Amino acid sequence: MQQQGFNQQQQQQGTMQQPPAILSTKDLSYINDMLSWNLLAMKKAHFTAMHCQDSSIKATLEKCGQMHQRHYEKILHHLQEHLQTQPNQQNQQMM
Repeated sequence: MQQQGFNQQQQQQGTMQQPPAILSTKDLSYINDMLSWNLLAMKKAHFTAMHCQDSSIKATLEKCGQMHQRHYEKILHHLQEHLQTQPNQQNQQMM
């Protein structure tokens, strides 16, 4: 019964085709956390790999660190794109 009410409410509101053009304080806090988590994981994987004797484990740890570095850079890239497009949108709204 509750599921039907939820489905009806969801259909009335519709689905969002694109995320909103603004970032809330909560969004920025979460992005900051994601960057911190990936940076820390990257550093820990690299540190552990440097102290590892087994070459296969060392290679796996380096691969893991590289993955977290890619994630960090990807998040940063998305954030930079958003910041570059935001001033253009604000100028268009003023006109």
